[in-house]
Amino acid sequence: MLISGQCRCGNISLNLEWLPDPSRIPAWACTCSFCQAHKGVWTSSSSAKLQVQINNPTLLTRHTFGTRTADFLICKQCEDIPVVTSEIDGRLYAVVNVHALLGIPPTLLKHFQSDFDGESVKERTNRRRQNWISNVTVTSPVSA
Repeated sequence: MLISGQCRCGNISLNLEWLPDPSRIPAWACTCSFCQAHKGVWTSSSSAKLQVQINNPTLLTRHTFGTRTADFLICKQCEDIPVVTSEIDGRLYAVVNVHALLGIPPTLLKHFQSDFDGESVKERTNRRRQNWISNVTVTSPVSA
């Protein structure tokens, strides 16, 4: 299943190829205050492929927390966070905010709550390596 998505203004766009076609898409609502304030409900499949396009890099900011293990890609224009990336052993992994996905029937989403407080860096990176999208490309226009 090929799913398109974007932040509200379209500066950060994405194509998520979910393999095989899902019967349900997991939607993990993070309970931390940052994710709750930014409608952070994340999905991933380790067998999926994700292509992210940053249309105007000057309108992108990256937010990291204390462990510095993930980058929240935030659009400065609309303040949406459609994607979070994590580089582990030289490989880029990602999760996608379900609110950024276009044309997904709500009945396809299976909602869960998640709480990762107290997780060690090792536990966090292992969980991401096992569960996050592992085939990730992020591109942006080259300046002339």
